[in-house]
Amino acid sequence: MTDAPALPLKLFNSLTRSLEEFVPVHPGEARVYSCGPTVYNYPHIGNMRAYVFADTLGRTLSFKGYKLTHVINITDVGHLTDDADAGEDKLEKAAAERAQSIWDIARHYTEAYWADIKALNIRQPAHWSIATDYVPQMIDFAKAIADKHCYELDSGLYFDTASVNNYGRLARHGTDEGESRIDPVDGKRLPADFAIWRKTPAGETRQMEWDSPWGRGAPGWHLECSVMSEALLGFPFDIHTGGIDHREIHHPNEIAQNQAHSCSDASGARFWMHNNFLVERSGKMSKSSGEFLRVQLLTDKGYHPLAYRLLCLQAHYRSELEFSWDGLGAALTRLKRLVMAVAALRDADDAPVADRRLTDLLAKFDAAMSDDLNTAVALTLLEEAAAMKKIDAGQKRTALVAMDAVLGLDLLAISRADLRVRPKSATITEAEIEATLIRRKEARAAKEFAASDALRDELIAAGVEVMDGDPLGWDWRLEA
Repeated sequence: MTDAPALPLKLFNSLTRSLEEFVPVHPGEARVYSCGPTVYNYPHIGNMRAYVFADTLGRTLSFKGYKLTHVINITDVGHLTDDADAGEDKLEKAAAERAQSIWDIARHYTEAYWADIKALNIRQPAHWSIATDYVPQMIDFAKAIADKHCYELDSGLYFDTASVNNYGRLARHGTDEGESRIDPVDGKRLPADFAIWRKTPAGETRQMEWDSPWGRGAPGWHLECSVMSEALLGFPFDIHTGGIDHREIHHPNEIAQNQAHSCSDASGARFWMHNNFLVERSGKMSKSSGEFLRVQLLTDKGYHPLAYRLLCLQAHYRSELEFSWDGLGAALTRLKRLVMAVAALRDADDAPVADRRLTDLLAKFDAAMSDDLNTAVALTLLEEAAAMKKIDAGQKRTALVAMDAVLGLDLLAISRADLRVRPKSATITEAEIEATLIRRKEARAAKEFAASDALRDELIAAGVEVMDGDPLGWDWRLEA
């Protein structure tokens, strides 16, 4: 195996808007909390970019030698249909629309999310924290801060953001850099104040509701993450991750709660890290637009999910990333090249890396990942190592395993056949394709070009793109 990397890890801290050296709260450990999904619907691929990022961060921390404890929460209660404090709970709304139990809705979409996690080769965290498992702790947390930091309205218990120092500093509220706008809600002292506990309105019954000192109801969305992160990681912990949209409201509210609970200006986490948006110009990324883009749709159209992971790695996590089918196709071709390049190394025995060319590449790879997770550069270094000639197979395999353990493309486990994903709309079998191609080759060899063209047209009609002269030697692909 390779020696433990020695370069310091530098990460961009949204709290200070600067690169900072990662120094763990507990020596030798890294404790990370990632905001997970609200399981009222399927996650779209933009949602999943956040978990590819968090997984890459966790893999990098492991690569750097830290003992990682990663927590991802599952929000099955408390999240309203927007960032306001009035309206329907997303799970309650979905259950009513589908005439199903809210618990069944949550279970179904949690399992769908976990399937996407597996498809994208995202490692399992140390804990999946389910919000409804922590409601008693949420009530206790709220009790502890209520007297000094909260006030009660007919609709519930609200956090007084004026009661803590520098509220909104993560989002840069009140400065030219601030990006969020919070609409006022009747009854609040300040528009930015937010619900800690939401009472069930008179005459209504929710499927998820609990007794509390402020009436029967449900916790506010922001409260959940403060409670679960403290319960599983302790305050302070190292890193809190999420999408950049959380930087503006959700995470500032978490920080305010954490300050109130600790009776200090401590934010709960030392680093707050955010990935940028995935954008798709047609607008189909939204869950409200009908058939939105999700991992299963990529597979249905014949793209291996790891092509999407590679697409994410091609851009820095803090950069906006545009999705297109052409871009995904190019990422799949890049993945194919890598899989073909490492195929011969699968049966090689690992050997300590001694070749200077490989050690230099590993050092550059470490430097790239240590520079705020520069996966775009790290990916090119992985390709450079895979393309090296006249080098010991065991050493090369060891180096590639180390790099791929960080990037998570599973190169030594997936095969060329795995990447040939059958589109859902396909009606022809692979055996039929191969048999037709053999007949076509025979026709071409016999200079029976009319017959060859007819067989090609037959394949095209069945949705098969015949890739004559493909430098990768892929020969054909099924079109969606």
